[in-house]
Formats: sequence, structure tokens, C-alpha cells
Amino acid sequence: MMQWSMRITAYAERLLTGLEGLDWPDPVKEMQRNWIGRSLGAEMVFDVEGHDEKIKVFTTRIDTIYGVTYLALAPEHELVANLITEDQRETAVDYVAQAKNRSERDRMSDVKTISGAFTGSYAINPFNEEKIPIWIADYVLAGYGTGAVMAVPSHDERDFNFANHFGLEKRQVLEGDMSNGSFPGKGGTIMNSGFISGMKMQQAMDKAISFLEEKGIGKGKIQYRMRDAIFTRQRYWGEPLPVYFKNNLPYLINESDLPLRLPEVDKYLPTEDGAPPLGRAKDWTYKTESGTYPLEMSTMPGWAGSSWYFFRYMDANNKEEFVGKTAADYWGAVDLYIGGAEHATGHLLYSRFWTKFLFDRGLVSIEEPFQKMINQGMIQGRSNFVYRKKGTNAFVSHGLIGEHEVSPMHVDVNIVYNDQLDLEAFKNWRPDLKDAEFILEDGKYNCGAEVEKMSKSKYNVVNPDDVIESYGADTLRLYEMFLGPLEQFKPWNTNGIDGVFKFLKKLWRLFHDQNGEWNVSDKPASKEALKSLHKTMKKVEEDIERHAFNTSVSSFMICVNELSALKCNNKDVLEPLLVVLSPYAPHIAEELWERLGHQESIINSEFPQAEEKYLTEDSHQYPVSINGKMRAKIELSLSLSKQEIEEAALADEHIQKWTNGQKPKKVIVVPGKIVNIVL
Repeated sequence: MMQWSMRITAYAERLLTGLEGLDWPDPVKEMQRNWIGRSLGAEMVFDVEGHDEKIKVFTTRIDTIYGVTYLALAPEHELVANLITEDQRETAVDYVAQAKNRSERDRMSDVKTISGAFTGSYAINPFNEEKIPIWIADYVLAGYGTGAVMAVPSHDERDFNFANHFGLEKRQVLEGDMSNGSFPGKGGTIMNSGFISGMKMQQAMDKAISFLEEKGIGKGKIQYRMRDAIFTRQRYWGEPLPVYFKNNLPYLINESDLPLRLPEVDKYLPTEDGAPPLGRAKDWTYKTESGTYPLEMSTMPGWAGSSWYFFRYMDANNKEEFVGKTAADYWGAVDLYIGGAEHATGHLLYSRFWTKFLFDRGLVSIEEPFQKMINQGMIQGRSNFVYRKKGTNAFVSHGLIGEHEVSPMHVDVNIVYNDQLDLEAFKNWRPDLKDAEFILEDGKYNCGAEVEKMSKSKYNVVNPDDVIESYGADTLRLYEMFLGPLEQFKPWNTNGIDGVFKFLKKLWRLFHDQNGEWNVSDKPASKEALKSLHKTMKKVEEDIERHAFNTSVSSFMICVNELSALKCNNKDVLEPLLVVLSPYAPHIAEELWERLGHQESIINSEFPQAEEKYLTEDSHQYPVSINGKMRAKIELSLSLSKQEIEEAALADEHIQKWTNGQKPKKVIVVPGKIVNIVL
């Protein structure tokens, strides 16, 4: 089947070097580096005894050339059929047919199964003129390198295992201990290797490559593991390719005929003769002046649209271009991308490739689509377990499982409360549990618990709709942020959500009196209330820049507690507090904002700036200790000297009660910290 591919390999080096300038998590960048798989090595040819064919091989370890004891070809290699001799034909042909039934992924992952077939032919090592057998092996992949491997069993684990299995020679060419099998020996000295013996790895590689180039049989080369990306799918759902065929040659349809839309089909299955679903359309053709021609029946993959959608967002109503130059220059790269690392070698890599191609065509002004990336952590579930006594329908409480032979079983968290099982609900949970018996602890069944990924099979899924129904959307939003840093995996615990819900109710009470009536004052707020507000504003602004939303929620809670203690209901404090809170809890903020008399939505408000005069402390509450025990707290100006602080502490009526007229032996004053009186 003919497939369309995107030639991403042409951008391999630029995709690698471009990673250096990206503010992305290191693991994601490393995944892309490994996927691209840049290898610096050599490409050379081996003559075949009695044949005109030459076998081209790529290797990253040309320094081990004297340790080659066989060549291994991929079953799909183009020369395999010509190299099989008559005496090996039946075995080799059967092996090739069998190997082609296994996918490359299976062949790469299955390192334990060793299989192969001898072709009967021999290659000539150009460095020492030795004959080496040519084998077929499915651990060699046609799509990587040249589809042929020079095997060095002494210094490569897979080659070693293959040679062991088939009784092939192993020749050591690197100094080291082979008693435990093969070893790569990348820092060792070359041995048993003719003119490169005694050299270190890099020097030996340079000399060997020079030899290849002088003889005209090879050269140094950079190889990439990444392959060109298949760009067609034999299914209905997907963008149709704007291509038609004339005399079996592909042509692009006219730009004026775009967009090409999917046709109606009777069903989304392939046709009876195996054609893609678009083959079911009554008229899937393209008309030109010279005739009517069939359109491509495959569609684009899912990553086609996801590779460039962000450009379309910049200029969504442009009917002439996917994005105009003015819009593209204005918006530039996506400032922040929040997504999972699972997209590293898919959507994220393809988007980078797509953007570089568009840049080369002069259609956009950036080479990288996403400048900064954060991998969000997963919210995990808290699972509960019951323990079935083996061979029975009896369940043992967690604290007693050491006395019985049991097997754990996930149980629905909705019938467990504080890790205690609702026995009747459990019996009604599944028909096979109707007659369940229980071995209890103090009359209760205690469940086991574990934090793990939310899954229906683990019965630990929390439905957000249920949380919203009970607590409201703002509570859910705040609690998700409050659980921990954005990047971390966090366990969900419904018990903790009550604290966030109480915070929102306390916020509501700042605007209302004890009877629930609206009670906001236009009088100026106290200095203490303004200090609490402005400290919160500054902290939240810093947290937003750091994406530390959990500490912002903590700051809101502290601020509301302080304002409640001050009985603050002043509009000049509550109004800016709502604006700062609105990105976190938009619904309650919008509701209170409207009640304050505003006609426009709170989202159109300017974010308030913290004023420095409210951020600088001019006084300190000193804890005063007598003989090491704290006896009082006094509020003093930070401008006071040590002597003035000491005098103020000794003059305090609470302290005088404890000193009872005694003259202190010593008074220790730490300005801005503490006062300690020694009697």
C-alpha cells in the first residue's frame, strides 16, 4: 500500500539543536533526544564472496572492526534473496517469512527470543580480508541504519547472545574482563586489531575512518534513529488529503477548491475489496478541464491538526491564509504550554517539525512553537481494599490479615468512610457478595488503603460533577490547586475539601452581617487590614509567575482569617481582594463583585498592585520570656534601640507582675526577634 510520509528526518539535526533554547522539563527534552537518536559513526561496504553485491553497514563502533565475526541482515534487506544459497534456501526462506509476521516493536522489545538463519554466503572484512558468515536476524531492523549489522559478539550483548546461541566465534578486541560475557569497553584500549592496536577508542575510530576513505569503501557519517512519519490513515475520521491521481501520479487540487470536505458514506468501514472508508463515497473524485480523477482515499492522522492549531487561533477568521503575517508576528510562540510528557515524541515533536517547515517557507516568523512547558502532575485516587479469606466468602478486617490466608480486592470508595466499610452497602454492591461474612475488629471492618492512579477498575474514581453538586465549582478548583505544586502527583482526599469550602463561606461572611444581610462599609480600612491585603496581593502575584497556585490558596486563607479577626468589612480592602481571588474562584468573586455595584464583569478589572508602604513592617510583636518561659507579648516600634526595647519590656504591667519587684540579672534583647529576662 502506498503511504504518504512527512520527511521529518530532514529536520533531525535542527530538532536536536533547537531543544537547547527551550524552557522545557529536562526529561521531555531527553525523550526527544533519544527518539531522534543521533549516532556518530561510519558507513562502509563489505564485498560478498562470489557475488557482485556489496553490503553497506553503518556502525557507531568502527574501532571494533577486527572483532567482527559475522554480518547480520534484517529479514527485509533487499539482498537477502540473492545471498541465500541452495543448501540454505528452505531454512532461510521459511525464517524470512516467519520474521516478517512480527512487528518491529515486538522484535525490538523481545530480547529473550533468539532466532536467525544462515544465508550460506560470506562477506570479506576489508581490514583483514577474512571471510565472515552472513546471517539473517530479526533483531536487525530494516528501517534503522542500512538494515545490516557488523556483529562484534565480544563487545555487544545482543551479538554475544546470538553468537552463543548459534555457536559463532567471539573475538576480543578491547582490553578488559570477558568472564561475565560481552562488554562495550568504551574507555578501553584496542587489542588484536592490526594497525589500530594499542589506541584508545576515539583515536582508533579516526584511524579506521581514514582507512575507509583512503580505500574508497566508506566514510564517517551521522545517523538518526528517527524515521519519517507516516501521514496517512485508512479511516474515515481525519482531514482528507487534497490530492488526486492522474495516470497513477499524484497532483494537488487547486487552492481555490479548498477546503476539501469529507464526503457522505453509508458506513465507516473499509470497502469489501479493502479500500479505505472514503472508497464508499458515491463520487469521491476531482474534476479538471482534462477530465475527472480519483481523490486520495486515506485521511490525515490525528496529529495533523494538533501540529498547527495554535497558529489558527491567532487569526481564526482569516479566509485567505491559515494565519496572517501581522497576527503571527504579534502573537509569536506560545508562551506557556501545560501538558503531559506522554506527548514528547508525538504531538510535541511533530509541532516543532511543522513550525520549522512553515518558518522555512516564510509563512511564520518563529522556529519553535512552545517556548515554556510545564508537565502537570496527575491527581491520584485513594483506593480501598477488603481481604477475602481464600476459598470462602468471608472478609477479614485489615488489622487481622496476618492471621489468615487472604487475597486483596478493590472496593468502591463510596461505601467506605474513614477507611471503615459499610457492611450492608458492601453486600448490596455486587450479587456475589450478598451472603458475605466478616471477621471484624472491635465490631468494625477496617479497609486497607493505597494511593494510586484513578481507574474504574480500582473503584476509586471521583466524579467532579458530584463534588460540584456538593461543594460548588469554586471549591473544586481551589482544592485541586491547594493539593500541592502543579508539577507533582497528588492524592485526592475528599476529607480535605471541607477546609476549602469553609474558607469560601468565611470569605462570604466578610461581606455580610450575622443575619446574612449585605454589610460592606465605604469607610477607610485600618492599616492592619490594608497590610494583610497588600501582602496577599504581592504573594499571589509572585506565585502566579512561579505557577505556585497551592501557596496562593494558602495566602488567601491567611488573609481572610486576618480580616475576619479584624472584623474588616471595608470596600477598599474587599474589592481588590476579589479581583486577586477571581482567577482562582471566579464564580463567588463574580457574584460578590456584582453585589458591590459593578456593571462590568470582574474579569475586565485591572489586577491591583501592592503598595510598598503596606509591605514594610514598622513594628514587631516581641515575645518576652522570663527565665526561658514566655510570659507576655508586646508590640514595639522597630526603630527602638536595644536600651529602649529593654525599658519598655520591664515597664510592661504583665512583666512586672511576674518579676514582682526583682531586679533582673540580665536582659537579652534581639531587635526584631525576642526579649529574654533572667532573674
